[in-house]
Amino acid sequence: MITFLAVGLILLVPPTVICTPVVLWHGMGDSCCNPLSMGSVKKMLEKELETYVLSLMVGNSVASDTTNGFFMDTNEQIDFVCNTIKKDPNLQDGYNAMGFSQGGQFLRGLAQRCPQPPMKQLISIGGQHQGVYGFPHCPGSWFVCKEVDRLLNLGAYTDYVQSHLVQAQYWHDPLDEDEYKKKSKFIAEINQEGTVKLEYKQNLMRVSNITFVMFNKDTMVVPKESEWFGFYKPGQDKELMTLQESDLWKEDKLGLKEMDSQGRLSFLKIEADHLRVPEAFWSDEIIPRLKV
Repeated sequence: MITFLAVGLILLVPPTVICTPVVLWHGMGDSCCNPLSMGSVKKMLEKELETYVLSLMVGNSVASDTTNGFFMDTNEQIDFVCNTIKKDPNLQDGYNAMGFSQGGQFLRGLAQRCPQPPMKQLISIGGQHQGVYGFPHCPGSWFVCKEVDRLLNLGAYTDYVQSHLVQAQYWHDPLDEDEYKKKSKFIAEINQEGTVKLEYKQNLMRVSNITFVMFNKDTMVVPKESEWFGFYKPGQDKELMTLQESDLWKEDKLGLKEMDSQGRLSFLKIEADHLRVPEAFWSDEIIPRLKV
């Protein structure tokens, strides 16, 4: 009789839904743990999803994490993060990834280069997947921003600047596409503008779903359409082209066209400035995706 009652009680308890762990990568000028930004997002996700959330710190302190967002080679950052998640026992069965601003394209680079443990979903919030051609606002300290200006003025595609300034590594000059394709050490490389690496396409297509979020009133990202993989048509900086008009799509260099045909890509808009995410957007669009 005791055994029967115990079984009956167990059957009455609804099954626990265990949400996939989440990895966050912050944007330029921010850090893993800022209580007004990533710290707040981390706490909110932990509460809503009741799961493990890792907000990435690239470096050995919050201060170095912020500085590295400007001056640590992006490729080295991705290697660092790859090693971090491989060592994290909470992530070995896979994780969902959410990147903010430049963290969006960095996480895509991670998906293409670091397939284990598996990234299940990628949510890019304001990420610049075709790079930027403009730097209207600098969110760092006065010293950091002056140094960014100095390095960009030296020439975004010089070897020195490409190796020492993160933002130069996703600088995309539509007036000199050849130089961009030859010299960009990050964004052109992960977009398969030079040598096409089959594993990049294969690895990205292992991600179940990718969501691109664009801020329709963005004053930080130029052009804002880069957040949906759009950019200027080559040779000028006025007329735009969509992802679907690009060679990257037509030749399906990353598998995005095939993924879209399978209903695995989402393109969302927020009518606000850069990273100004309304509370309702979290509850209506982001949390439900992370609970799947």
